[in-house]
Amino acid sequence: MEDLNVVGGIHNAGTWFVRNQELLVHYAVNIVAAIAILVVGLIVARVVSGAVSRVMRLRGIDLTVSDFLSALVRYAIIAFTLIAVLGRIGVQTTSVIAVIGAAGLAVGLALQGSLSNFAAGVLLVIFRPFRAGEYVDLGGVAGTVTQVQIFSTTLLTVDNKVIVVPNGKIIAGNIINTSREPTTRTDIIVGVAYDADIALVKKVLGDIANADERMLKDKGVVIRLNEMGASTLNFVVRYWTTNGDSQNVKWDLLEKFKEALDANNIGIPFPQMDVHLYRSAEAQAKQEEAAKAE
Repeated sequence: MEDLNVVGGIHNAGTWFVRNQELLVHYAVNIVAAIAILVVGLIVARVVSGAVSRVMRLRGIDLTVSDFLSALVRYAIIAFTLIAVLGRIGVQTTSVIAVIGAAGLAVGLALQGSLSNFAAGVLLVIFRPFRAGEYVDLGGVAGTVTQVQIFSTTLLTVDNKVIVVPNGKIIAGNIINTSREPTTRTDIIVGVAYDADIALVKKVLGDIANADERMLKDKGVVIRLNEMGASTLNFVVRYWTTNGDSQNVKWDLLEKFKEALDANNIGIPFPQMDVHLYRSAEAQAKQEEAAKAE
């Protein structure tokens, strides 16, 4: 009896397989195709993300930025692959995409500031207004760039302070890069007394400026009377140097200008204040009476 039940079960199973053969073949093909799509998608994600990382590293993009963007590309490809796999095996992907979109919108609203900094970081990576090692002024905050990250940029000031600036603030303001060009122009204002001889002042300042070998002679040195101030004649000394020599040249010239002006008896005015004392009529009368009494 038991043997008959086993035989009957096998017969029924065979009958079911025969009747549903087309359906089984259809599902088997879809599953194989889904597995193939998954494998190909994972391979493509790895290859594309690796290629993106190599390209960005060859262009000198910061390692943190290149790793982040390559990982972002990889996960985006994997996400599209999973959606394609679900659609292949018969899952309605429309609802899945809607849920992902709603979740993305909620996350975007919650992280609005961070996403703004992220978008600004991507723009900084693409357009490269500055690189690590360059000296920049970012809306009043100046220093040497040490790191350009996705959400922020790190600066090191001349007094060894670390400043982290959000990328959104950088994109919204002015970016002054003083290291991109190899040369720079410097203006020094020198004030002298009104009774000074203009030609003599120009000669004294010019002799000192032109004697400095760090000046870029092809661009020349300009010395002109720039302003007739309230108490001084203000001369401008305009010259060009390399970025590395700019500050030291300025300091050296200021010292030599002072020594040369003193040696040629050219006065350098400084602010003065005259104090006038006035006595009242009553105090004057009391003083006169005291003088008579004596």
